[in-house]
Amino acid sequence: MTTMTDTSNAARFREFKMPDVGEGLTEAEILKWFVQPGDTVTDGQVVCEVETAKAAVELPIPFDGVVHELRFGEGTTVDVGQVIIAVDVAPGGGDVAAASAPASAPAPAAEPEAEAPKGRTPVLVGYGVAESSTKRRARKGTEAAPAAASVAIQGEMNGHGTSAVPAAPAVTAVSAVSAVSGTRPLAKPPVRKLAKDLGIDLATVSPTGAGGVITREDVHAAATPAPVPAPAPVRAEVPAPTPAPAQAPAVVASAGARETRIPVKGVRKAIAQAMVGSAFTAPHVTEFVTVDVTRTMKLVAELKEDKEMAGVRVNPLLIIAKALLVAIKRHPEVNAAWDEANQEIVQKHYVNLGIAAATPRGLIVPNIKDAHEQTLPQLAASLGELVSTAREGKTSPAAMAGGTVTITNVGVFGVDTGTPILNPGESAILAVGAIKLQPWVHKGKVKPRQVTTLALSFDHRLVDGELGSKVLADVAAILEQPKRLITWA
Repeated sequence: MTTMTDTSNAARFREFKMPDVGEGLTEAEILKWFVQPGDTVTDGQVVCEVETAKAAVELPIPFDGVVHELRFGEGTTVDVGQVIIAVDVAPGGGDVAAASAPASAPAPAAEPEAEAPKGRTPVLVGYGVAESSTKRRARKGTEAAPAAASVAIQGEMNGHGTSAVPAAPAVTAVSAVSAVSGTRPLAKPPVRKLAKDLGIDLATVSPTGAGGVITREDVHAAATPAPVPAPAPVRAEVPAPTPAPAQAPAVVASAGARETRIPVKGVRKAIAQAMVGSAFTAPHVTEFVTVDVTRTMKLVAELKEDKEMAGVRVNPLLIIAKALLVAIKRHPEVNAAWDEANQEIVQKHYVNLGIAAATPRGLIVPNIKDAHEQTLPQLAASLGELVSTAREGKTSPAAMAGGTVTITNVGVFGVDTGTPILNPGESAILAVGAIKLQPWVHKGKVKPRQVTTLALSFDHRLVDGELGSKVLADVAAILEQPKRLITWA
């Protein structure tokens, strides 16, 4: 912990808490501090950069003053609502009566502006997730056990893999039977649902959470087969250089080491949880089709010379995206979601088209909002902006929320195709393989043609084989004869 000389007048210090930087997120990792103790800060000034399971976000501080203390070092994962920085709002020992009291202390009655916020506090204001006002009566012989949910998730560019979707809303109060009674294990509702989806009996799970509460990690650990014992490998580890105060240590393997262990957190942890949840929740079906895309490649070359497309990036992915949008228009039932809680199929009358993106920070899937309403030039501009923003690591959590279908382009790596896992909450994902020059029967003769393989994975609860086949066949037909974009659109 980095701190300046302490002062006896605690009223002059104001604390800034880790805010909820995305709906439902409950933790974030501090990537970098832009200020140090003694620095002057002003309202709205960015003081640090944090990474959640969705994106990297810069945090502005909502008041003026002089930095007194940094509570956590870089590389530390902090829960939403924890104080991360303390600021002297009355430097020089001035009138501290007007200074804001620490967020953890009760506010004076004469200062209504310091009262605890009602309901959910807006994002990035420093208060995190508001406490729930709902109270549940404990069951007979037991007490209610408060808890905070910890759920996180995330997602590619230039196309591969899939990503996670926004996490479930945080839970602020849980009513459960005491663990001492042995009648019911302690776990939050999202954890119980996860256990049910994975077929895990909570009574067999060893809890690691505070107060004997079973966490999501405990359930995933119980669902993972025990490893086969093996002789201990010879391994050499060298501790990382002394980190900043409270910074999480890194494990670095020396030259010749046989293993390197990397902590699972952040984006990778979110991807793993999302993919396990999707694979064990939605019954996946994947269908394949190989198609001659020679005419599509000619169209791409022509569009690059078109004045209407000047200033935007034109590539095969643009035509593929448009083809999928047309196929969805012809078969709107494929654009849906499964509501397990209400036992309903939710048909979407809009298409938020996700594009899987591989970024330096990991796998993400930002989406183009209302892509079905965009013209080809508009869609090209949206794709270009999406790609450049992802490369810069500036994709916002909002840009990754609310997707309905996704495209993942594994072909950029020379891969023919794959069996992509659905983005949780979506009904379909289209994988595009490499476009290669291959011998192909064209007009009764074997000729070299540009050929690719498409793979469509879909949720069989929502999409029957016939519907999935029609959607995939339509995409293939458009790529083979791009003029269908005009006749079918």
